[in-house]
Amino acid sequence: MIPGNVQALSMVVLRILRPLVRILLRNGISYGTFADLAKGVYIDVARQEFSIEDRKQSTSRVSILTGLSRKEVSRVGKLQRPSDQGSAERYNRAARVIAAWLREPDFIDGEGQPAILPMSGMGATFSELVRRFSGDVPARAIRDELMRVGALEQLADGRFRLLARAYIPKISEIDKIHILGTDVRHLISTIDHNLRPNVSEPFFQRKVAYDNLPQEVLPQFRRLTVRKAQALLENMDRWLARHDRDTNPAVAGTDRNRAGIGIYYFEEPFSEEDA
Repeated sequence: MIPGNVQALSMVVLRILRPLVRILLRNGISYGTFADLAKGVYIDVARQEFSIEDRKQSTSRVSILTGLSRKEVSRVGKLQRPSDQGSAERYNRAARVIAAWLREPDFIDGEGQPAILPMSGMGATFSELVRRFSGDVPARAIRDELMRVGALEQLADGRFRLLARAYIPKISEIDKIHILGTDVRHLISTIDHNLRPNVSEPFFQRKVAYDNLPQEVLPQFRRLTVRKAQALLENMDRWLARHDRDTNPAVAGTDRNRAGIGIYYFEEPFSEEDA
């Protein structure tokens, strides 16, 4: 690697790790645990993405690529890997239900807003919404989850009203941590794609930021961001739903791919170090 690239990447790693380590320490993850996790990823990527064509990746080659000893490669390879499948499924199913409630004509009222739905019965119901867009999960489980995070309320007549336009866990730290893993991974994967040589079609990656804003304008900018960004994401959701085979089984095509767009807001005191 070019020496200048090593120095630049070293600075990037430090910037990425600082907020991550802050989260790790707050949740009791020691350096030793983090080191084993990082070693495991180094080993997995070396095995899966840096092998020689038509040859099985050996422990010796993984050792050379990663800088870990053969003994350490073997030791880390035997460690049990953590899983967040439960959080992932809960997030995906709840998010799909809210998105469908916002866009699907059967569940929208005459003013274009999410209709107030009875739990069951004829026509548009909460149970039917869940059945169509959340698979085989019981409607009561989705109801309880949406009420738990404050996205749903039950009215005096027993019907349900949607309170939020997105599924954002407000109580469970585990679900919030799951979002950290997916959203940051997608952003870094996009940057990785754009950094590769001879990329014919870079992925969209833009931001707008100013560094001399008074404190008083930030609340207004936050509100503007929420309104404009949410509208864009709902528009993208409607387009993607028309082309997704889970939502629309009639869609033709090959393979199975994941694609989407993410938007995030940031603010912090200005620092010369990060200028």
